[in-house]
Amino acid sequence: MTDPTSLPNFPPPADEHPLRGRVLDALIDQGMQPNVDADGDVAIQIDDQQLFVRCTEGDFPIMRVFGQWALAPEIPADPQKQLETCNEINLTLNLIKTGLANNTLVVTGEHLVGDDSDLASLLQITIQIVLAGVQMWHERILGLEPGGLGQPGGPEGTPGGDLS
Repeated sequence: MTDPTSLPNFPPPADEHPLRGRVLDALIDQGMQPNVDADGDVAIQIDDQQLFVRCTEGDFPIMRVFGQWALAPEIPADPQKQLETCNEINLTLNLIKTGLANNTLVVTGEHLVGDDSDLASLLQITIQIVLAGVQMWHERILGLEPGGLGQPGGPEGTPGGDLS
């Protein structure tokens, strides 16, 4: 008999979870190797980053792309500064939300998905903006130049320069 852990991870029938089936198809078409985890979320690896896609079926199907990152020791321990940085990112990038829970940064992007939605494009854009949001959050909390090589921020210690 074959070891059950060596069996392939087959997607659920299309009529059982139609949006999740479409998400799986779109990710496979993009050359990724998605898996459905124990919570029913679609798990994907991108550039050593673990992301998830949660699909909520119903009258208004919602696709949520999200990731979770434990805060590194070099992140300032000031909860107010952490939340202010989340707020800054939320106001800067309209497509995503950032938040903190149990010393973990959560970044998520959500979409209502209709039958005629270009799911492949929505996934590509949302995955990239979630990853960009994580990078921006870290750059701002640490006072680094955006896209820079660890250079300190602008005048008076403000991340990225004067916001006025």
